[in-house]
Amino acid sequence: MEAPRAAVPEVDKSEEQWRQELGERRFEVLRRGGTERPWSGELVRNHADGSYRCAGCGNLLFASSAKFDSACGWPSFTDPASAASVVLLEDRSHGMVRTEVRCRRCGGHLGHVFDDGPGPSGQRWCINSLSLDFEPFELG
Repeated sequence: MEAPRAAVPEVDKSEEQWRQELGERRFEVLRRGGTERPWSGELVRNHADGSYRCAGCGNLLFASSAKFDSACGWPSFTDPASAASVVLLEDRSHGMVRTEVRCRRCGGHLGHVFDDGPGPSGQRWCINSLSLDFEPFELG
């Protein structure tokens, strides 16, 4: 899947506004590009039906139907809900070349995408729990 690589975020807030709204842990991941410890995120083992949205702006990012257990320690998805909801950037940090995933709407760091996933796309979207809010489907 090829997402557009450049976009100006629609949501524009000061660093202090982001820090106050997100709290320190989410701010570190979403605004500073941090990574939570493997297996520490509350959504790693979530198997409920619903939607995964950006914790910074509410943008729809992933559907539960695309989630799978990759045993990597972070929530993993085969594809985003829409290519238009994310931006992909080259990441050369930590002595390797990876593809970073950011929210198109607010520019928040979500995680990385790798070419070692299941299914037709062969991709594993490895996303920090702290960058996501889960919205369960309403029954009835």
